[in-house]
Amino acid sequence: MPEIPAVLFLALVLLPAVPAFAQVGDGAPADPTGVRVRIGPLLMDPRISLKNVGVDNNVFNDPASKNPKDDFTFTLMPVSDFWLRLGPTWIDANLTETLNWYQKYESERNSNTGINVGWVVPGSRIAFRIDGRYLDAHDRPGYEIDTRAGRTEAGYSGALDFRTFSKSFIGLTASRIQTRFDEGAQYNGTDLQVALDRVDTTYGVNFRHELTPLTSITFSGTHVITTFDHSPDRDTVSNSALMSVAFKPEALLKGGFSAGYEDFAPTESTLPDYSGFIGNIDLTYVLLGSTRFAVTGGRGVQYSYDDSQPYYIQSRIAGTITQQVYGPVDVEARGEIAYLDYRNRTGVVVTEPDRTDRIHSYGAGIGYHFGKDVRLSFNVDQYNRDSPVVDHQYDKLLFGFGLTYGF
Repeated sequence: MPEIPAVLFLALVLLPAVPAFAQVGDGAPADPTGVRVRIGPLLMDPRISLKNVGVDNNVFNDPASKNPKDDFTFTLMPVSDFWLRLGPTWIDANLTETLNWYQKYESERNSNTGINVGWVVPGSRIAFRIDGRYLDAHDRPGYEIDTRAGRTEAGYSGALDFRTFSKSFIGLTASRIQTRFDEGAQYNGTDLQVALDRVDTTYGVNFRHELTPLTSITFSGTHVITTFDHSPDRDTVSNSALMSVAFKPEALLKGGFSAGYEDFAPTESTLPDYSGFIGNIDLTYVLLGSTRFAVTGGRGVQYSYDDSQPYYIQSRIAGTITQQVYGPVDVEARGEIAYLDYRNRTGVVVTEPDRTDRIHSYGAGIGYHFGKDVRLSFNVDQYNRDSPVVDHQYDKLLFGFGLTYGF
């Protein structure tokens, strides 16, 4: 994956633009031959990444008027996937740790732990899975909030698949995720507990058809109820319909994409509705074994800390091109752009009523591969956020080395 700061990694992984449908699968590793560690019935695929070993010239994402501070930093991220077969069923799990370290500014040092555990019961006619997830994070929760706010996310989900024909399935899904910010966590004078503590409850139904052994198409409908612990005037109910296409890891084109429509309706009349396009994309293609193209992106609703502009439509697209130039040496170019289009609460005086923030980045790197799994790289990345709110503007340059194993 591209060597990006942990905040952007968490934004992509933990804050998807739209709710995705769940698929039961068989619980086994997608590529059993690629599993690195086997201990009896336990399979493990460990990976580790040491990224951004270098300089961050704007540690606090300050505007130019506040004299941005620089510091030496690095991010260490060990990750491991686990599979354990229990009779005809599987237990799968993922453990991700992220450690961000700064030399001078101890307040910016933090660690994050994410755990996902699932139990899969495959079947010829009926299959189901149950998942539990827990996140303990102390990093920036997205593009908007620059404070490294402590929070936990805990939840569970379930999926049930019925085989209707040889290549067609009807699925039912449900999930509940609870988000809690630490006591005293604030940003721009706003108590994040009061603004953003909430429970998201999701119900869904989908129809999936396997077009080929490597490609499937899914039509899904989702109903989401969001209730805020301390701000009930922020409660919302949304309904969405999506068409999704997924490609298995063995396919030439890997990943998938979705596109659809969402009706997002706050229960409080002072908040505007949103009805419009939503979607996600995460695709990878390797040309002639030496050029790798990757694109990710999405569009959907995200909640804001600001009570006068309590949510925004986030649209983002990112791309990476990696070219093997000679033997173990490769070069990489990457870029990303995101728009945060805010919605105003009726009857409230807003300083910037037509506010749209734009975040963009671009960068390049050169890497050297030691065998199949180890890559040493040097990277330079420039980040920028333009906003009508002056205190939200910033420019940031990161440069340094990275070392990855298994990614």
